[in-house]
Amino acid sequence: MVRFLADSNVGRLARWLRAYGYDAAYAPHVDDRLLIGRALAEGRVLLTRDADLMQRRVVSRGSLKALLLRSDRFDEQLRQVVEELELAGDRALSRCLECNVELEPRPKAEVSERLPPHVRATQTRFSECPRCGRVYWPGTHWQRMRERLGAL
Repeated sequence: MVRFLADSNVGRLARWLRAYGYDAAYAPHVDDRLLIGRALAEGRVLLTRDADLMQRRVVSRGSLKALLLRSDRFDEQLRQVVEELELAGDRALSRCLECNVELEPRPKAEVSERLPPHVRATQTRFSECPRCGRVYWPGTHWQRMRERLGAL
């Protein structure tokens, strides 16, 4: 599966790629050399709006796959990445939006004390981030995100 590294110009895109089900690391305020080194070391596709970064030898010769994003808008950036790399959306909402870690299913009883009362009363399926402990459920926010992702 494709893994991404988003530079400081496209942080919101990284979050939406996570929502789409892809490993998308975000590197704000990192020197270009370190950014390139990390992308190479971790086998990630570099996502950027920085045209100068695309001129680096490692990118121009194809040693590092990188994608220059044309738009400032994250939804258009996401559409570009999905189309150009032919990404499947079959794993949508399977990663923590904060930590970028795959979510794990949890029984309601295990997360019940951390849920708002309305969620506890109306929801039955839950996932948790094993790193930060954030709990997710398929509520209205999740449905809106699925609709937005489905529009791709």
